[in-house]
Amino acid sequence: MFIQTEATPNPATQKFLPGKVVMETGTAEFRSAEEAQASPLAARLFEIPGVTGVYFGYDFISVSKENQEWQHLKPAILGSIMEHFMSGKPVMGDASVFSEELDADGEFFDEADETIVLTIKELLETRVRPAVAQDGGDITFRGFKDGKVYLNMKGSCSGCPSSTATLKHGVQNLLRHFVPEVQEVIAA
Repeated sequence: MFIQTEATPNPATQKFLPGKVVMETGTAEFRSAEEAQASPLAARLFEIPGVTGVYFGYDFISVSKENQEWQHLKPAILGSIMEHFMSGKPVMGDASVFSEELDADGEFFDEADETIVLTIKELLETRVRPAVAQDGGDITFRGFKDGKVYLNMKGSCSGCPSSTATLKHGVQNLLRHFVPEVQEVIAA
């Protein structure tokens, strides 16, 4: 099994591509070892000293670290990912579903703005999320109120030094161009 690695704009996060589907549908993010118990793979990665976050996309795994050098962490992470996929165990445990579809329940917006929200979601889905996924992260819609779009940053985007620039200059400008009602984009 060959696992590719890619740097992300966030120096504390690396993207690992195992050459297999990681999450068939949705995404999953783990910010602690306790949360990671919902996934055999995430739990295994959190056993590595210095790992502080794990994010699963369709065909990649983003791992965040603190106070360690990648040259020391990468071999352990690669080994854990390889062992997991070779074992045939599922990525997620039976009782847990951390997908973005379930997160949709937390969305907020006025029913009168439903058409605007549908346009915002379409733009995020077709133009923003594919580009952000290339960097090992994700951006999901949280809400729309008073001209402000609230987005959730996940994976390598969470805590990334350039995420503010991505939001303000990239996403905000795109949404303002296509949806004049959008005044500002805010990380929720």
